[in-house]
Amino acid sequence: MIRPVYREEPCRSALNPVKGMPFKWSLNPYMGCAHRCTYCYVRGYERRADRPSGEEYGQSVRVKTNVAEVLRQELARRTWCGEGIAIGAATDPYQPVEGYYRLTRKCLEVLTAARNPFSIITRGPMIIRDIDVLQEASRRAEVHITFSVPTLDPTVWRRTEPGTAPPRQRLRALRALVDAGINAGVGIAPVLPGITDKPELLADVVRAAREAGATGVWCNVLFLAPGTREHFLEHLARDWPELLPRYERLYCATTYLPRSETEPIKRQVVALRERYGVTDRRQVKLEPAAKPEQLSLAV
Repeated sequence: MIRPVYREEPCRSALNPVKGMPFKWSLNPYMGCAHRCTYCYVRGYERRADRPSGEEYGQSVRVKTNVAEVLRQELARRTWCGEGIAIGAATDPYQPVEGYYRLTRKCLEVLTAARNPFSIITRGPMIIRDIDVLQEASRRAEVHITFSVPTLDPTVWRRTEPGTAPPRQRLRALRALVDAGINAGVGIAPVLPGITDKPELLADVVRAAREAGATGVWCNVLFLAPGTREHFLEHLARDWPELLPRYERLYCATTYLPRSETEPIKRQVVALRERYGVTDRRQVKLEPAAKPEQLSLAV
């Protein structure tokens, strides 16, 4: 087992502006990820920054020791408009090191105090430790949690996500959050063509998400930027060599697959979501109280 080296380094900024995504700001208490998923798109960013993107990625993790205090200062600026913040866009905020440093929790406390909306995407069941903060945050602003569950197949999981908790552990954590009134769903991401896009495997995830109480399910198909492409194809050649020619054809000159390849998969997941009735069924829904102007409009 590879043991990462953790580097304690303060940061100058906590919030990162983001372009081309549904959110405008991201927050990452750590940089580098011990999960070492073979398809991780962050490997592409690392390569562009002239940092290791292959097997070495994840062996060194930067710990932003002052990130919560810097975040507090940034949220207090007069120019800050209270926009939503995505946590975990470049590294899992609940990777194992969080158990020691608790930086994600500290950031959540800052966001809660500021009544700032946020979302989290994670593969880490450790998130249940912070149910108390997430409950309070949900009463003050919009909060949404996504558990990434690309597949329940144990072989695929072990080969593609070597440092992560088993998928069903993530679903048990999701159940705990939903039972606590927190809005939490499942992202089937990424779907791997020829591997996890089989109808029965997709159905397994959607059905399990429904059983766990997920408030929603969405999916995204694998994309391979330079840096990620080389690493993933290397592992593909070892684990699924029969699929290598197909992937080389699909991704030979593109990062993102065309809609003709992705839309049938997305439609399939939508149909499965409707078939199994995946919707917000929380018995207790923690939501921010309506603002006075919203109340007057509703009257």
